[in-house]
Amino acid sequence: MSDLVERLKTQLGESLVAPAEDVPKRALAGHPLGTPRALLRPRSTQDVSIILKACHAEKQPVVPWGGRTGLVEGAHAEGAVALSLERMNRIEEVDEAGATMTVEAGCVLQTVCDAADAKGMFFPLDLGARGSATIGGNIATNAGGPRCLKYGVTRDYVLGLEVVLADGTIIRTGGRTHKNKTGFDLTKLFVGSEGLLGVITEATLKLIPLPPFRATMAVGSMRHAVGALQAILAAGFLPSALELADEFTLAAAAKYTGSKRLGVCKAHLIVELDGQKNSVRGELPAVEKVIRKFKPLFVERGLGDIQCERIWEIRRVFSTSLKSTGLKKLNEDIVVPRGRLEDLFRFTAKLQKKIRLPIACFGHAGDGNIHVNIMLDANDAAAVTRGEAALDELFKQVLAWNGAITGEHGIGLAKKRWWPLAVSPEVRELHYALKHILDPNGILNPGKFVE
Repeated sequence: MSDLVERLKTQLGESLVAPAEDVPKRALAGHPLGTPRALLRPRSTQDVSIILKACHAEKQPVVPWGGRTGLVEGAHAEGAVALSLERMNRIEEVDEAGATMTVEAGCVLQTVCDAADAKGMFFPLDLGARGSATIGGNIATNAGGPRCLKYGVTRDYVLGLEVVLADGTIIRTGGRTHKNKTGFDLTKLFVGSEGLLGVITEATLKLIPLPPFRATMAVGSMRHAVGALQAILAAGFLPSALELADEFTLAAAAKYTGSKRLGVCKAHLIVELDGQKNSVRGELPAVEKVIRKFKPLFVERGLGDIQCERIWEIRRVFSTSLKSTGLKKLNEDIVVPRGRLEDLFRFTAKLQKKIRLPIACFGHAGDGNIHVNIMLDANDAAAVTRGEAALDELFKQVLAWNGAITGEHGIGLAKKRWWPLAVSPEVRELHYALKHILDPNGILNPGKFVE
């Protein structure tokens, strides 16, 4: 391994290899990253190609790193070369007429969104980690977020990719047009591939017009919050976001923020509308009228970006608030058909009584994607055992409802043991076949769900 690194230093320069003290021990999400054999920081696609060609020849495992914000241990790199795209962070072009942006994979999501906004365009992806998550990582996990109900997930905005395959071959998929039906859709093959099929180095993204106005409602203490959510959609409205949180989550947020109002809520719903100013102002009272039928404790309106962000500040601290309880959270981003949301909340309520551990639920209820957090004392072995067993029950029930064990985080290492439950043997075999074709030596992100 030392010979390989020395050869790469000679070819690419000393600064390619990070000093040992610069190698992070944990991901930003808190998961251990293992001990990589080396951390390499290429500056270009050609650098990545040279690195992968050398590693492929020596069958040296490689784990691509973006912002290391993932929640399923996808960046775990024990004994591997950690290949960080952090230096490849340029916005190469914003094409206003063509409504596209071409960026390097290490570009941070917030930078992409700001660059689009500056041109009056919109890249709708919105994540809690948007200040540190990278576009390459977002694409590799097909990241979601609150705006998916109206705008879709990452794959809906990826028009073309530059990818370096395991043997160092550089390919380009897709292009810069908003429609393209030339052969198989190889671009979408790499979206969500979790670093198992190739290293994404550049992406061409679709942009859409920036909605000039937004309005948000925070709705508290509703016994039938899911009913209100369904009624909004049934009335013909399509909010950009419909977020729901349960009582335990709100109690933690109330303690963390000092909010007295959240502490008395049984549930909390955030509804956001966007579009032309007159249309949003016209829809807002109509949506509120639907909500009022469910007798909320309060409805708080926010008009315009500043007021809306004040409402979203509460949503953005939910995860931090749960961590501040001192309990470890087993965070699962399950998805159920929207008609099963009531069933899901009833199921988790029964489950927490059974395992004698609190369960906090919040998330993107508009598309059925709920973060189910089993809260436990990590030093209590019995509690850990009960919590882990409860995950088996949760996933089995979600799958029985034709749901999914992950909506936006991916499989990685953390959900590997449930992978065989989630897909059929035939589908698993197809994954293995694709992996073998594109990575015959199995060097890319080894040990994860496809080996």
